[in-house]
Amino acid sequence: MSGVYARRLAVAAASAVLAISSGLLNAPAAQAAMPTPIAASTARTYLSGLTVAAEGSSSGYSRDKFPHWITQSGTCNTREVVLKRDGTNVQQDSSCAAVSGTWYSEYDGATWNASSSLDIDHLVPLAEAWRSGASSWTTAQRQAFANDLTRPQLIAVTGTVNRAKGDKDPAKWLPPRTAYRCTYARAWVHVKHYYDLTVDPAEKSALQTVLNGC
Repeated sequence: MSGVYARRLAVAAASAVLAISSGLLNAPAAQAAMPTPIAASTARTYLSGLTVAAEGSSSGYSRDKFPHWITQSGTCNTREVVLKRDGTNVQQDSSCAAVSGTWYSEYDGATWNASSSLDIDHLVPLAEAWRSGASSWTTAQRQAFANDLTRPQLIAVTGTVNRAKGDKDPAKWLPPRTAYRCTYARAWVHVKHYYDLTVDPAEKSALQTVLNGC
């Protein structure tokens, strides 16, 4: 892990403490979307600077090594914060569960009225992160990655589509809704750059193809 990432993690942790202490997390921004990823031109630059390496082993990987969903504020965990953020007219009960609302899944263009139809996707999958460098992180660092609300890493999407994606990288899977692929590639590079994760050759080639068409 690079010193740059270590410093970023420390800043992120300090920011989270400040947000909680000031009550900001009690009312997530009603932006109805994940954080905006970097521009395509920036993504192309960042992609050229990522370390290219053969994908690592999945040996030792477990989702439990990326603790989620953690409590963000009161009774609200990360999943519930993202459901509130990504939906429209979302109503939550006293336990913070989304009991009504409307959600548009950017991956496939489907609209849902029940939160049970949605998964919160880790845009860069946890297993992919493990094979790209996260296997050397501490549990606290993996927890920060798995619950990152600041980078474009979490998004509410159709559950069946998310499960079809699994832990595949862009060389093996892209959103079926082609209009979203540019945003997806920008977000993927944004996250990999921020966390100093590697890319394998096929993954880099696929990302370059998408970004060159943005």
